[in-house]
Amino acid sequence: MTTHVETDEHKALRAAVSALGTRHGRTFTREDLWSEAAKLGYLGVNLPEAYGGGGGGIAELSIVLEELGAAGCPLLMMIVSPAICGTVIARFGTDTQKQHWLPGLADGTLTMAFGITEPDAGSNSHRITTTARRDPDTGDWLLTGRKVFVSGVDIADATLIVGRTADARTGTLKPCLFIVPREAPGFTRRKIDMELDAAEKQFELVLDDVRLPADALVGDEDAGLLQLFAGLNPERIMTAAFAIGMGRYALARAVEYARDRTVWKAPIGAHQAIAHPLAQAHIDLELARLMMQKAAYLYDAGDDVGAGEAANMAKYAAGEACVKAVDQAVHTLGGNGLTREFGLASLITAARVSRIAPVSREMILNYISHQTLGLPKSY
Repeated sequence: MTTHVETDEHKALRAAVSALGTRHGRTFTREDLWSEAAKLGYLGVNLPEAYGGGGGGIAELSIVLEELGAAGCPLLMMIVSPAICGTVIARFGTDTQKQHWLPGLADGTLTMAFGITEPDAGSNSHRITTTARRDPDTGDWLLTGRKVFVSGVDIADATLIVGRTADARTGTLKPCLFIVPREAPGFTRRKIDMELDAAEKQFELVLDDVRLPADALVGDEDAGLLQLFAGLNPERIMTAAFAIGMGRYALARAVEYARDRTVWKAPIGAHQAIAHPLAQAHIDLELARLMMQKAAYLYDAGDDVGAGEAANMAKYAAGEACVKAVDQAVHTLGGNGLTREFGLASLITAARVSRIAPVSREMILNYISHQTLGLPKSY
């Protein structure tokens, strides 16, 4: 089992990424940071060396995202492009798909979005209605359906779409993954008007008989669910890294303020009413990080079942810790916590994302109560 002691390589990676993040800071430009992180090899650290990646795993990629977040400049598309899409293609893609996509995903010249959520399905992936059918004359796939809350479609070269195909033997629908190029005819997007202040925009997608070649299907048509979960576990681990980094950033700003802000002849951090909640926030973030490291260890070791449980726990713990850390940081700064100068107010909304996406707290509790504790399923 992994321990809390990081390897020298992990410590060096953490320090190097922290230095990069500190140079860019809270006022970072996504394009500039993405490009520099790619050139330094950080974006593809989890992808196979044979395709230009670092040959590491989700453990290393989560360190990169956490440290960028702790510096105030997280890259949301790291969760999607190298972690979800890169992992799925590396594990299940054809040789042609690997050769076409993995080098670009590793060096940042290609980006891929991920579309699973649908307006009427919500957390129930079994209700996904985006369907793919074969053209009997050409062998092409025809995709029809809708997706919602898909990040970064406008900047992604393609979107990995979760659709369903009819099983020839049973007639039931089974999940399958398709690579849909951004400019494919019939593939349209509409930006969702969000109050969330993020560099990456959210989109609703419509697929109207989008024609795709036979090789747009990723992996085996009969192994869709396995392939889907191969991407969802890294998504949860990386969301935890995103949340922990954000929480650390907010906490650091609050500690700095509490150490310097003096009222009644003493820094406000000398008062336990200020100090103790910040200490609790730090403890919660560290505990969440331990579970994230466990989840990454299990996933990288090939234990998909164990990683599924740990990844859900990590995402839950990190989301809770992040929200509490941000809330306490804003409260510590008082009115200053809501000013643009200190850059914490926008995190109030952003922190909530880690509680509700990519899976809600309640669905994680459903998973743990049913899968781990063996209680009856409630849905």
